[in-house]
Amino acid sequence: MTTIALFGAAGKMGSRISQRLRQTSSYQTLYVEAGEAGQNRLRERGDAPTPPLQAAAQADIVILAVPDKLIGKVSHEIVPHMRPGAMLVLLDPAAPHGGELPVREDISIFVCHPCHPPIVNDETDPEARLDFFGAIKAKQHVVAALMQGPEADYARGEAVVRAIFAPVMNVYRVTVEQMAILEPALSETVVLTCMVIITEAIQEAVRRGVPEEAARQFILGHMNVNVGILFKYIDAELSDGAKLAVARARERIFQPDWKRVFEPENVMAEVKAITQGITVK
Repeated sequence: MTTIALFGAAGKMGSRISQRLRQTSSYQTLYVEAGEAGQNRLRERGDAPTPPLQAAAQADIVILAVPDKLIGKVSHEIVPHMRPGAMLVLLDPAAPHGGELPVREDISIFVCHPCHPPIVNDETDPEARLDFFGAIKAKQHVVAALMQGPEADYARGEAVVRAIFAPVMNVYRVTVEQMAILEPALSETVVLTCMVIITEAIQEAVRRGVPEEAARQFILGHMNVNVGILFKYIDAELSDGAKLAVARARERIFQPDWKRVFEPENVMAEVKAITQGITVK
């Protein structure tokens, strides 16, 4: 049986992954927490903690479910103790893309990140419809990259991904560099920022007298129909008035060179901010 060492097993992501791994017979899981508080949380839920270096030495697959800013420190402590041919699995591209990992040529490195359940879906279970993060009841897609190792290890990594993020629809293979474009550049730098502005705009409308729930539901409904139009789920187009409003707003809201956030040096700056806690200028 394949042995997985799950580092950060008592954290938010680690707890979700732990729950999924309990539901499969394909893996034996070693639960790892470096601190006493995390180890106590493991014991409280019935999981015996395994010492970090022991887990690293025993595991076929090591999963680091720890904060991005700790990946460099943790990986340098445990990777030297991994068995030759073992696989290191990372849940975000920031640390590997930013050069935070130690050099170890005789192991495989697999990087993945969940897409989270899509806005447009076929879920009928009310609990699945409210599973916004995924890996509970709602189906989701995942992106994955074999950063290092023999080609056959991609299938090994994908199997782990399908287990820890289940239920999974598609696993889209990308490179680590492409994954860093997806996050942080696309999903956070651009899309999340725009969505934060949307929430601030709703509050501005409320400040100007619009009832809050009316503003909230009006925008959620318009976001829904706009997703249908812009992502080609329905056979419709934006109205001429809407197109004119977008054209006028672009000049007021967005810098003309906003797409520079996708340039490699800017993506790397964002990655460094995540892994090292520095300010991006």
